[in-house]
Amino acid sequence: MSSVETLELESAIGFEGKVPNGLRIHPDRMHMIYAIGCNIVIENLQTRKQEFLVGHNNNVSCIAVSKSGRFIASGQVTYMGFKADIIIWDFASRELYARLVLHKVKVQDLAFSPNDSYLFSLGGQDDGSVVVWNVATKESICGSPAQHKSAGITFCLAASRNNDNLFFTAGNNTLRIWELDLPNRKIRPLDVNLGQTKRIVKSISSSDVEDVFYCGTTTGDILQIGYKGQFKAIGPEKNKFSLGVTALQSLKNGDLLAGSGDGKIYLLAPLTFKAKKTAECDAEVTSIALRGDGHMFFAGTSRSQIYKVQLSEWKQELINTCHNNPVNDVAFPFGTSELFATCSFEEIRIWHSASSQELLRIKVPNKTCTSVLFSRDGTSIISGWDDGKIRAFYPESGKLMFVINDAHQRGVTSLAMTSDSRRIISGGGEGQVRVWNIRPDSQTLEVTMKEHKNAVVQIRINKSDTECLTASLDGTCIVWDLKRFKRSQVLFANTLFQCIGYHPEEFHILTGGSDRKIAYWESFDGAQIRELEASKSGTINGLDIDAAGNLFVTGSSDKLVKVWKYNEGEVNSVGFGHGGEIRRVKICPNNKIVVSVGDDGSILRWRLPLV
Repeated sequence: MSSVETLELESAIGFEGKVPNGLRIHPDRMHMIYAIGCNIVIENLQTRKQEFLVGHNNNVSCIAVSKSGRFIASGQVTYMGFKADIIIWDFASRELYARLVLHKVKVQDLAFSPNDSYLFSLGGQDDGSVVVWNVATKESICGSPAQHKSAGITFCLAASRNNDNLFFTAGNNTLRIWELDLPNRKIRPLDVNLGQTKRIVKSISSSDVEDVFYCGTTTGDILQIGYKGQFKAIGPEKNKFSLGVTALQSLKNGDLLAGSGDGKIYLLAPLTFKAKKTAECDAEVTSIALRGDGHMFFAGTSRSQIYKVQLSEWKQELINTCHNNPVNDVAFPFGTSELFATCSFEEIRIWHSASSQELLRIKVPNKTCTSVLFSRDGTSIISGWDDGKIRAFYPESGKLMFVINDAHQRGVTSLAMTSDSRRIISGGGEGQVRVWNIRPDSQTLEVTMKEHKNAVVQIRINKSDTECLTASLDGTCIVWDLKRFKRSQVLFANTLFQCIGYHPEEFHILTGGSDRKIAYWESFDGAQIRELEASKSGTINGLDIDAAGNLFVTGSSDKLVKVWKYNEGEVNSVGFGHGGEIRRVKICPNNKIVVSVGDDGSILRWRLPLV
């Protein structure tokens, strides 16, 4: 297993919207920089081509871009007791320039000094220190606790506009101006005296025109502070910004852009902080990124949407969207790799593979879609929902075609459809497997097969529609005869099965589950042939076999996508990039791409290696 390659990411649909200031525009005005899971994405704004910076081993928690555009810095979170890395990337070569390890558990915020000489970093609440790094020598100069013992957590950090040795930190009841004394390798803080005003600062931005910086608070007002520590202004007095100021950027003309927790973007006058213009987004605005001098800016929200706004016309346009809840299933239409469908809480979305654009969204309020598939003839999209209904939609318009009410008691957990599109086989949370007869004018229950004692998590039908496989959380997989509707084989294992698959020739069955093993079974008599240790930690949640039967792909709770050689039982390559558990993996019908979906809401497309 020494020659394991890295799976190459083709494209990613997603945006880590919960990261504060996680969206940046590069000074060359051509590239947008943001995080998806453990990877940094550099996306060309014109061509929408994506490049990936791979190096973090856990989720990215903050991103900074230097003023010249030469460097990108990113910090990550990690597990309790471990150290979290900061990586400086060289933008031109897209290579790792330096890996800086000092902070524990989480890197809260990063900022480059105006001339790229230093990088200032702030640790999370378990670390509580602020460190100055020399970018040229890749070493730390000095560090210090970020706040008094009596103060709360420090949340944000900003560098001054022209002085390399000055930077600011702010947080819960703490607001400090730091000066770097390079000969003595010390940083000296000056606490800003706010008098009776007590605030929690979540966003900070230094002005480009005068020696002041602005702080946005959870109370919904903005503070203006001078570089010498003068408390200059606070506002607005009335009509504070609902749910706090969550993002802040100052413009060249002195105006301010502010994003609020209730999803509004404001253009504010200086000093009074009165709103001149307002725009609305779908959720809390977590980042505002200026393009050039701010004639255009981009806003990212906590629901993973990115908006583009022209400053002069004040027109906004949604340019990037994805799921912001766990994605439960992914499906391709029969024989085509151009489209695929994914399903999540409240919605099913159809995507165009090549451009990663959303083509259709089907919404059902307050219900979770657990499984989705296209009928073989392409006339309908069939979906199972946690309210126990099977819903079918027209693929062009997304309109409802039919509903089967009360298909299962504890929600529909899995679906499959025969190749003539006349029967749907559904599995439920109570363990029943039901066969439905689908006609244009009616949908009737043909038979109920009761054997499983727990939820049926996946169903696969063979090519001739004569038998089907069901995997359940009760530790059994059953092979059903679809002519007699009786069980013909049962596979027992000491595991909660999560996924199954037929070999294309149908002489083997593959299963994966909570014991972290992939098992091969003889489909003729249900005997286990071999078992592979598929993951060091974490359930095997998704499995798919390619059309030739040479490769299969697994996705697991340890966030890894693995491509295996079928006959040798060896790992060929590993893909690293998801920020949460992987729920499902699917090989597209043309055998070129693997699509993986998971808990973080992102959809990653990997290049399938040629073996």
